[in-house]
Amino acid sequence: MANTQQMASAIRALAMDAVQQANSGHPGAPMGMADMAVALWGEHLQHSPSNPQWLNRDRFVLSNGHGSMLIYALLHLTGYKLPMEELKNFRQLHSKTAGHPEYGITPGVETTTGPLGQGITNAVGMALAEKLLAKEFNREGHAVVDHHTYVFMGDGCLMEGISHEAASLAGAWKLNKLIALYDDNGISIDGQVAPWFADNTALRFVSYGWNVLGPIDGHDAARVSSAIAEAKQSTEHPTLIICRTHIGKGSPNRANTAKAHGEPLGAEEIKLTREAIEWPHAPFEIPKSVYADWDAKAKGKAAEADWNTRFAAYKAAFPELAKELLRRSKGELPKNFVQTAVDTIIGAHQKAETVASRKASQLALESFTAALPEMLGGSADLTGSNLTNTKCTPNLRFEANGAVAQTEDASGKLIGGRHINYGVREFGMAAIMNGIALHGGFIPYGGTFLTFSDYSRNAIRMAALMKLRVVHVFTHDSIGLGEDGPTHQSIEHAASLRLIPNLDVWRPGDTAETAVAWTVALQNQNKPTALLLSRQNLSYAPKGDSDLAPDASGLDNISKGAYVLSEPQEVGLKKKTQAVIIATGSEVQLALQAQALLAQRKIAVRVVSMPSTTTFDRQSSAYKTEVLPAGLPRVAVEMGSTDGWWKYGVSAVVGIDTFGESAPAPTLFKHFGFTAENVADTVQTVLTRKAK
Repeated sequence: MANTQQMASAIRALAMDAVQQANSGHPGAPMGMADMAVALWGEHLQHSPSNPQWLNRDRFVLSNGHGSMLIYALLHLTGYKLPMEELKNFRQLHSKTAGHPEYGITPGVETTTGPLGQGITNAVGMALAEKLLAKEFNREGHAVVDHHTYVFMGDGCLMEGISHEAASLAGAWKLNKLIALYDDNGISIDGQVAPWFADNTALRFVSYGWNVLGPIDGHDAARVSSAIAEAKQSTEHPTLIICRTHIGKGSPNRANTAKAHGEPLGAEEIKLTREAIEWPHAPFEIPKSVYADWDAKAKGKAAEADWNTRFAAYKAAFPELAKELLRRSKGELPKNFVQTAVDTIIGAHQKAETVASRKASQLALESFTAALPEMLGGSADLTGSNLTNTKCTPNLRFEANGAVAQTEDASGKLIGGRHINYGVREFGMAAIMNGIALHGGFIPYGGTFLTFSDYSRNAIRMAALMKLRVVHVFTHDSIGLGEDGPTHQSIEHAASLRLIPNLDVWRPGDTAETAVAWTVALQNQNKPTALLLSRQNLSYAPKGDSDLAPDASGLDNISKGAYVLSEPQEVGLKKKTQAVIIATGSEVQLALQAQALLAQRKIAVRVVSMPSTTTFDRQSSAYKTEVLPAGLPRVAVEMGSTDGWWKYGVSAVVGIDTFGESAPAPTLFKHFGFTAENVADTVQTVLTRKAK
């Protein structure tokens, strides 16, 4: 029989030893949650250390990611490929044991956590993905998608506002397979939390529609295990288990103090702690008997083998469903995707419609969502403005018993909801989408106004860090939204988003560019995408005959982020190009109008549409030089901050470095100088200055 006390002591010892060796880290949380971990990982967690990507594994999220030595100790002890040398390398360069858990770096880590509150929110997304996949793929007698999502979280996670957004949605969505264990130790960096965290957490979660258990003794592994077992019986509600614990449990002088939170215990205190927890072993030394108690490889292989047998029976009965589930779980696009994309782009090119790019996005989505059942959309209470819904993506709803409600599509086939009403919860939406992407089986996209990307920015950054395919649809992208005024008019947002590493940012100028942007976003398996879309209508920009212009499919040069849209001869001027106007989004039309005005003045200008600076920046030097020839003066035009444009060697930027104003859009365009005349005058001034 397993010695649960020694199992917990092993976690405490590894946590304090690794933090001490690194002279950096957070020993208190792992020491306090050790018994909770014994209960969950020792008794309930369905996982296979030999195959961390097993499709039907339970998901475990350490939301209070500063306690990372807890999960590293668990992964090492249970048999994942995380050797002791990596624990000794805790917080060191290129180790697999970073200061906070990092997805894609450490086998068994399901999400990158550290920014508090986002882990529990990712978990909500994971649990939602599991529920929707189970509804879509399971058949009577064949429950091939059947697993839980477990979360450890602390006071800090519950203080962050995003936890309210996430927990509220989890209750509304009846995510009964989501089980959160709250490490209620009452201590944060600044000390006792009681003066500033006086919430009645239990009642708060009851009001969200959660099942609440406890408070219980978080150091009684058997009691925690029985609470988890009870939680697993819930058929309609997510469960919160409140575990009362002592931070730094086992440390005679640091337990229950802020000192245990974020600094090494010190050699003398570690010696005393070893004595207190009856752990006489040297640093990083684990007895074979403890390893044996923790080892989950055999149990995991057996669980996985049992599932493989069940999946084989499922595959025999439903071969197409099995094939589709595996494809989607791997994140692979269907074989007909390229043709779908080409048809969508050609259709946009041939129709040449004058619509807002937010509408152009919806037109592209009509095609893509019909072809890709894994696309799961949503909006933060702005569906009618973001236009993220389509004919085949009815709103997600749940029946009284927690089942996913169904509706009929155009052909009369019953389908589940594929468009999520997130409510006014931009940050929660973004982090939930991260969780959906992490779980697998869906490509999430969600909409709000570009200005409100500020609310969701840290989750967008986390998606970029984790290399997740998540698509953010940001509409109302400029002063062009008009009368709502400066609170809603984006100025610095495009430039700000472009600064996030590994985030693709697109600001398309017409239906074809928008269709290409969606195509690239869906193909970006290892990065998120932000689509910045207009409220106002945009005329279709005819694609020129230049060798650098896109072919009919639009997949060539538009997809490179920038291309030559129009040469001087295309506006009747047979002269050598004298300057280049670079424009994005709605300002592409302005650039074309300025080009025509300049032609009347006998000034030859090339117009370059640059819908994605981040994509263009990755192109070859040769292609960049073809699009932006050396020696030609350049003027950029964009309704936003000018700072990001100087790296392209521009001589001037027609932009905005102040906040906007409240007025109809045409009035604002004239007020801020976004007229063809002003752009043409700016180019002419640059050429005159150069001539001098």
